[in-house]
Amino acid sequence: MNIHPTAVISPEATLADGVEVGPYSVIGPDVHIGKNTRIASHVVIERHVDIGENNRISQFASIGGDPQDLKYRGEITRVIIGNNNIIREYATINRATVEDIGTTIVGDNNMIMTYCHVAHNCKLASNIVMSNAVNLAGHIHVDDYAIIGGMTGVHQFTRIGAHCIIGGASAVNKDIPPYVTASGNFTKLYGLNQIGLRRRGFSEETIEALKKAYQIVFRSSLLLSVALKRIEEELPDLPEIRTFVDFIRKSERGVCR
Repeated sequence: MNIHPTAVISPEATLADGVEVGPYSVIGPDVHIGKNTRIASHVVIERHVDIGENNRISQFASIGGDPQDLKYRGEITRVIIGNNNIIREYATINRATVEDIGTTIVGDNNMIMTYCHVAHNCKLASNIVMSNAVNLAGHIHVDDYAIIGGMTGVHQFTRIGAHCIIGGASAVNKDIPPYVTASGNFTKLYGLNQIGLRRRGFSEETIEALKKAYQIVFRSSLLLSVALKRIEEELPDLPEIRTFVDFIRKSERGVCR
C-alpha cells in the first residue's frame, strides 16, 4: 500500500494490497477497498462502502454520502462498486435508502466523468459511459454499454436500456429502450444505435432484426401490445429481440417514443 501521510483513514476501514491513497483523502468506517485501486487527493469515502479492484478515483470525488431523500432516517445502507471503474473529479455516488434494492450499485468497467451524480438506489451495470455532469436521480437502473451524453438529467425510477446512446443536454423522463438513439428535452427516439452495435460486434442479421422491431413498435400505428406480439410472431427468436420486447413490456414509467 502507498498511503500519503496526510490521508485520514478510519481504523475500521480495510485496504487491500496495492491500494494507493493520495494527500488529504478521507476514508471512513466500514469501507473496504480492493487490490490496486488508486485514490487521488482530497477524495472522501464516507462509510459503508465496498470498492473492488483496479479502480481509479480522481480528486474531490465523494462516495458513500447520505442519500438525498427526506425519507432517510439514518439506516445503514451501502454503496457497492465493482472493478476497473474510472470515477473522475467531483463525481458523487450516494448510499441508498432502505427502499427498492436497498443498495447503490456500480458494476465493472464504467467511466463516470467529472461532476456526474449517481443518487441513492441507482443500479449501474457494466461498461457504461456517463459524460460530464450527467445527473441520475434516485432508483435509476442503467444497463450494460449504455452511453449518456454530458449534462443530461434522468428522472427518478427511469430505466436506461443496454447499448443505447443518449445525446448531450437531454432530459430523460421515460424509459429508454435498449439499442436505440435518443436525444432532446424531453427525449425522443431517433432510430437504432447502428454505429454502436456494429462497433460492439453485433451481426448484420441481428441489427436488421432490431431495425424491424424498432419500426414495428415506433413507426407503425399499432397498439403497443399488438406491436410486441407481432415482433414475437414475425421476427427471429434472437436474444436481442427478446431483450428489446421484455424491456418495453416491463416498463412501468412508459418508454420514450
